Amino acid sequence: MAADTDTGAVSLPAPEVSIERPALYVVATPIGNLADLGRRACAVLGAVDLILAEDTRVTRRLLEHYGIATPLRALHEHNEAAQTPAVIAGLAVRGEACALVSDAGTPLLSDPGFLLVRGAIEAGLAVIPIPGPAALTAALSVAGLPTARFTFEGFLPTAPGARAARLTELAREPRTLVFYEAPHRVLEALEALAAACGDERPAVAARELTKRFETIYRGSLAELRARLGADAHGQRGEFVLLVGGCEQGVDEREVERVLAAALAETDQRSAVRIAARLTGRGRNELYERALALRGRRGSDPDPSKGG
Repeated sequence: MAADTDTGAVSLPAPEVSIERPALYVVATPIGNLADLGRRACAVLGAVDLILAEDTRVTRRLLEHYGIATPLRALHEHNEAAQTPAVIAGLAVRGEACALVSDAGTPLLSDPGFLLVRGAIEAGLAVIPIPGPAALTAALSVAGLPTARFTFEGFLPTAPGARAARLTELAREPRTLVFYEAPHRVLEALEALAAACGDERPAVAARELTKRFETIYRGSLAELRARLGADAHGQRGEFVLLVGGCEQGVDEREVERVLAAALAETDQRSAVRIAARLTGRGRNELYERALALRGRRGSDPDPSKGG
């Protein structure tokens, strides 16, 4: 998630910081508001020998804002495998201290860096976290959904079939679900979530966190899709989507009974919609159940023909 930029350098009072060498520092950077960079993070970025950045253009703006002149090198998803051995060698052989940053937030949370961190650990090098902003925790803190237990899924698959399959697996998850989503896919994602989890499942869409146009949408999945679709700014900026966990309110036999009764009275599409409203289950799950129910009925012997 790209950060907002300001003009003019800012000088933070430097805290007491002792840089370990060799070491890899994993540094969280602002997710929007540049003022969210911590004093320790600022000091570390100014004291290490090299900063490994997902996009050097983005990180250079942050460094210039704070008057930091540490050299930059790109490390991203396309070159991480090739760059990691050289970085590890620099750390181990020359005794360097490097900082790893992503474009915004905490590295490795749906960002590059895993291969480098794992390589540094395997080489016996110190890997030191410098904690700070993350869109994941920022969104959870204001969502109003249960946060004692949650599961972070990052970005959903972009292909509709793969996305639907993944959400069907997650639909019965009792923990709060957290996703990152791009603006041009957010309406499709909300529709897919509603199909898998049910229109009435409580959800939150957090847009442009810490930035000027930060907006938090709360409601059911169906309501969120309608509100974002109607909002002129509803498909702009980066999103964190949060979905309440599945409540185990209706047992399996009751779900099947409701669906069977609805199928006996109307067509399959309408029956699935009715059963979803009454049971809180997702349409994808109920559609598969409806196919199975009709398949079983079709294979039952006709009692009028006798044995």
